[in-house]
Amino acid sequence: MAIERVKAYFREHGMEERIQEFDVSSATVELAAAALHCEPQRIAKTLSFMVDGHVVLVVGAGDTKIDNPKYKAQFGTKAKMLSPEEAETLVGHAVGGVCPFAVNEGVDVYLDVSLKRFETVFPACGSGNSAIELTIPELEEHSGYKGWVDVCKGYV
Repeated sequence: MAIERVKAYFREHGMEERIQEFDVSSATVELAAAALHCEPQRIAKTLSFMVDGHVVLVVGAGDTKIDNPKYKAQFGTKAKMLSPEEAETLVGHAVGGVCPFAVNEGVDVYLDVSLKRFETVFPACGSGNSAIELTIPELEEHSGYKGWVDVCKGYV
């Protein structure tokens, strides 16, 4: 189970106890915000794409959408999200719990600048009923990100 992989990762870093698991679903931005009692924009949603034959994850704020022209300028191709089946197989996490932690080998993670508005954000932890609160520097450290990108729209 993907959440066990994420727990094992955070256990190695002395942070497993910070993972929150809920009795309700947190599989969408709205559900996660309700479960966490926070603003939807502070949910760090992880979107999965195929770029030139390899998987790319973009972690953005909960109030954003992908801006197709910006995405194409960044990655040189049209945004093509993975299907739920592809995400689970290629990323290692099912849709609703996709996160940038304990992902399969060869998956590239990028953080969108929309997250920089916040001191802390809440990414999922590999299941549709989990999250962890991280500072932006902690997200950078634990996501294994390749860099910051500006590929989202819809936020202030």
